[in-house]
Order: sequence, then structure tokens, then C-alpha cells
Amino acid sequence: MRAVVAYLPGDGVGPEVGAESVRALQAVARRFGHQFDVREALIGGIAIDTHGAPLPSATLAVVEQADAVLLGAVGGPKWSDPTSAQRPEQGLLALRRVLETYANVRPVRLHAAGRAISPLRPERLDGVDLVIVRELTGGLYYGDKHRQPDGKGGEIAWETCTYSTTEIERVVRIAAELARGRRRHLTSVDKANVLETSRLWREVTTRVMLAEFPDITLEHAYVDAFAMHLVREPARFDVVVTENLFGDILTDESAVLAGSIGLLPSASLGSVAPGGARRSGLYEPIHGSAPDIAGQGRANPVGMILSAAMMLRYSFGLEREAACVEDAVTGTLDAGWLTPDLLPKGATARSTSEVGAEVARRIME
Repeated sequence: MRAVVAYLPGDGVGPEVGAESVRALQAVARRFGHQFDVREALIGGIAIDTHGAPLPSATLAVVEQADAVLLGAVGGPKWSDPTSAQRPEQGLLALRRVLETYANVRPVRLHAAGRAISPLRPERLDGVDLVIVRELTGGLYYGDKHRQPDGKGGEIAWETCTYSTTEIERVVRIAAELARGRRRHLTSVDKANVLETSRLWREVTTRVMLAEFPDITLEHAYVDAFAMHLVREPARFDVVVTENLFGDILTDESAVLAGSIGLLPSASLGSVAPGGARRSGLYEPIHGSAPDIAGQGRANPVGMILSAAMMLRYSFGLEREAACVEDAVTGTLDAGWLTPDLLPKGATARSTSEVGAEVARRIME
């Protein structure tokens, strides 16, 4: 097949890990006879510096012509002033809206290297294999924001959290479809004992599941209790679905299970194209731009490479190729090709490019 990939390296370590994901795609193309036309464009802080906007029109043009988008990370201290009119994160939020990618899928699978350094006891990690589906284009992040004087020399600030029935239905359906292909168990996380948006979330989720997915077991959990259970008994969860803010927090917490946030990929999905593949998906590792190690060859490229594997699976329908990349990553880690975040005592660290090269070599085997 031939596919156009918009490649947005971003800031910090984004270009370093992104280069290794492109290398993995090129290896897949050579082995399986595909053609991936990778077109690079700017987003985030570097786009502000170069074009005066975090998501320039030139980047939008590349994105609109692409079949999927591969993204590094955005942001850094240079652009961290919260009062600035232009911030890198605005580019990311705008990109999600443009692509209408309303469901962020984050699988949490354990590798031996990460398991060895996880702060959780080994027995708590047995059998952990879960997916968190986060609603991505609603809630507080996209609600109206206000600030005004309080009349006492200070200020009052507030955001509006809004969810519609349609927004909830569509992300729940994606989560339920994933659960149907796994262990048929869905946990919906909310705060329905306090928040009106959560009460609507619970009502809509229950109705959709009873009407459309009666073969899947549904449980509801309050977000505070779920945060505790996620580290106490993570193996009991299969697929988890939740709103934007809760999902942002819980998916970073789940990185503790994997041992390193550098290992975890994500896919942001939206509409389904003819034939069942999801087009114009957005694929990115869950880690940030890590400016403190940028340019040092210390960043872990695995999360970015596995994000490319998710792109092969969900946007292009290439299951065999996706599994090949995942197997190559597992073999690389098991053979001891580890960046500093995974390094046990006495072992020698490998660089970002060395790990990426080994993954590409194994893809070609």
C-alpha cells in the first residue's frame, strides 16, 4: 500500500524519538513492500519561533493531505509562560479538533525491562494488560475560560466543563469495541456523586452498553477510588473509559505500572473510513518533550516507535506489520538494549539512535 504520513517532530526530545519511529516505518516498508510518504512539518514551540503560531497554516496543509499524523511532543521552558498569547499546547489542542480525534487510546503492557524497575511489587504486576480510552475533545480543556477581579485586590478564575450525549456515546462505543476484542470488561470512570457532567456520563454509558454491547460486563468507578485501585490491583482492569481531565491524570499514573513513561504509546482516533480502518488518526507517545535531556541521546524511543505500530494497525489496517514492530521492540528490550530510564545497576546504557537501529534491524529479520 501507499500512505501519506504527516510527521510533526515537535520540541525537546520529539525530533530524536521521532526519527527512530520514521526509521521503523521505513524498515516496515522495505520488508513488506509498502510505501510511506513521510512529510515533515512544524508544531509547538518551534512553530511559534519560526512561524509565530503553534499550528501554522503550512502544517495544517500537510496534515489535511495525510492519511495519518505521527507526532513527537510539544513544549518546554522557553514557552512556559502561562500568560503568553501563544503556547505550544494550543497547537496540540487545535490539531485534535481539526482531526476530530475524540478518543485517545493508551495501552499499558509490561515489558521485562520496565517491570524490573517499576516501584510496585512484582506480584501486583502479574497479568497487567489494560487499555485506557480518554475522551479527548471535550470537558474542561475545551470549555469557556474566564478571569475577573474579585473586588478584594485579587482575581477569580473559572472554566466550564461541558459534555453532550453525542460526545459520550461515541467514545464509549470505541472503548466497548476494544473490550469486545479483548476480555469483554469495561470500566467507566467518573465522579457522578459530585459532578453533573459525570451523572450524564454514567447515564449515557449505561444506556449505550445495555442497548448495543450486552455481551460486555460494565462497571462504574469514581475517579478517586479508581486511582487507588489502579496501583493496588491493576490486573483486574481490561478497558477503561473516562473523560478528558480524568484520563489525562490516570494515563500518566498508569506509566508507573510500565516502569517508564517512555515505553507507552497512544492513538487518538475519530471517524471510521470505508473498510473499517480509521483515517487521519494522531499517534504520539504519552511522554512530554523532556527538555532536560534533549539532544543528549538519552530519550527512550520505544513509546514513539510503538505509536507508529498503532498507526499501522488503526489507520492502515496493517495488523501483521504492527505486530512485527511490537515484536521487534520486545526483542530489543529483552536483549538488553536499554536507554538510561530503564537501566539496572551495572548495565551499559544505549543511546536513542542505537535502540532505534536495533528495532529496525529486528523488523527486517
